[in-house]
Amino acid sequence: MNYTGQVDGYLARKALKIVMCESRNMMKWFFIATFLIMFVNGCALYDQFFGEEPEKSADELMSEGTRMLEKGRYEDATVAFQKLKDRYPYSKFATDAELKMADALYRDELYDEAYQAYNDFERLHPKNPNVPYVIFQKGMCHFSQVSTIDRAQTHAFLAKDEFERLVKKFPSSEYANNARRKIRECYINLSEYELYVGHYYFKRKKYRAAMERYRYIVENYPDFGQYHEALEYLGKCKERLPAEEARQKVLKEKKKSWWYRLTHPFD
Repeated sequence: MNYTGQVDGYLARKALKIVMCESRNMMKWFFIATFLIMFVNGCALYDQFFGEEPEKSADELMSEGTRMLEKGRYEDATVAFQKLKDRYPYSKFATDAELKMADALYRDELYDEAYQAYNDFERLHPKNPNVPYVIFQKGMCHFSQVSTIDRAQTHAFLAKDEFERLVKKFPSSEYANNARRKIRECYINLSEYELYVGHYYFKRKKYRAAMERYRYIVENYPDFGQYHEALEYLGKCKERLPAEEARQKVLKEKKKSWWYRLTHPFD
């Protein structure tokens, strides 16, 4: 084969190689395009069959939330009522949803969140006939968190305030009698706590601090079972206080001496 024939053969092979390469690229892009189309259509079909459910009406959300509440599925109930409030704020169900959402939070033992929800309801709907119930529930949000008597009784005090407000504002309400019973229980907790703290100081011979606690019980909780014990210990404090204060005075003078400081370096 002459030189010209070799060149023509080389050029022919080169051209064929280019054509084949271009064909492969076209096929590659064809498959990519086909895959993208199928993927997009597949996503649309997935959303159609498995995606988010169609938006529910206010009536449907109210029914769903109530059903979840009755079944004890409080988190699901809260979600349904919140959706109703957000999507249909002017619906006839919106006010009931606010109250039922507070109930769901309370039953789920999320007392702080429930208190805020009840508080918002009372603030936004002060004339609503459910307000006595709402105030009672606000008290219960605190009452449900009352600690043992060796802990500060902040929640007992706050619960008492809510229950007393209910009795004062709605004395004939069906919740007023329950509130009165709860008020007494709050007072018992508060007086027991004061007695506990008084005894704590008494055991450590801090009689003046103990006297203040016992005196507070005598003056503020005369009818709750701790009165006579507080009165007894108040008398004991008065008997022991002069001797203890005299002893403390002598000790204080002692501590001023160089010898005491030398022999008691850690006092």
